[in-house]
This record gives sequence, structure tokens and C-alpha cells, in this order.
Amino acid sequence: MIATASTLALNSLHVQLPDRANVAPLLDRLVAEAIPNQHGLAAWRALIHAHATLMRQLATDLVNDIGLTLGDFDVLAQLGQAGGEMRISELAAQAYSSRSGMTRRIDRLVDEGLVTRANSDADGRGVVVGLTEAGVARLAEAAPAHLRRVRELFVERLSDGELATLASALEKVAVDCGFG
Repeated sequence: MIATASTLALNSLHVQLPDRANVAPLLDRLVAEAIPNQHGLAAWRALIHAHATLMRQLATDLVNDIGLTLGDFDVLAQLGQAGGEMRISELAAQAYSSRSGMTRRIDRLVDEGLVTRANSDADGRGVVVGLTEAGVARLAEAAPAHLRRVRELFVERLSDGELATLASALEKVAVDCGFG
């Protein structure tokens, strides 16, 4: 077998990788160097775990109980909170979605008859998404079930003081970023 530049590069990468038995200590060292405050690391891990498990459970419950995805519910709820319609770019930002991802979701919701899409009268360039009567009905059906689970899985498990502290702490670390 003749060694080519690509096989030599692959072999040199293999040599640079640590032995699998040494990966855990390596990772522990990297984490300790990056986040030396153990309370900070524990809080970060708890936040990630709580977010992942709560969102997974809320998404599963909504699909099982109502037949609506959490992302679709979020779009309907954002539109409802905005008075029934919004520009698609604002909707994407509020729902933490890329514009292309939001466009695909809106296409599907239009096909289901839950929202409408129209060009903006103001400038003709923007797209406005609006709730249909069926969308309002679907939101009215889903919101109580979803919010009941939010209450059961999150709100009722914390004291008022813990909720206030959590809200204040998370506001401090919220990052303002686009999802374009």
C-alpha cells in the first residue's frame, strides 16, 4: 500500500487523539480550566438538563393530547399575543427560528388552514402571517392543556421566591442574538 497525503494526514490525526481511557480525565481538566467555579458548572448542567427534559416532555404531551407540535403551538401563540398577525421576520425572531425554517413551518400551517400568508400592504416586500378562525380555535384548544403541563412540571415545583430568583437570574444571562 502506498501512503498518500490523505492517509498520512489521517494517521497523524490518529496519533494526536488521546487514548480513550484518557478522554474523561482530559475532559474533566478542560472543564475545570474553563469553568473553575463548581457552583457555576452545576448550575449550567442543571439548566441544560431541565430545559431538555421539560421541553421534551411538553412537546410529547402536546402532540399526544392535541396533535400539535410545540413549534406549531409557539407560532400560533406568538400570533395570538401579537393580536392575530405579524411579519414573518418578527415571528421568526420571537419564535427563535431561522427565517427559512419559519417559512417551511408557515407553509405547512397554511396548508392545514391554521394561518394565512399575505404580502405586506405597507411596503409589498414583507410577508404578514395571520391566524385563521381555525388557528384561533386550535390555539384555544391547545393553550389550556399546554399551560396546565407548564404549571404541573415547572411552576408548582418551585416556591414563589425560587421562581422570582430564577426569572431574575435567567434575564441576566439571556443573550440577544438573531436566528436568521
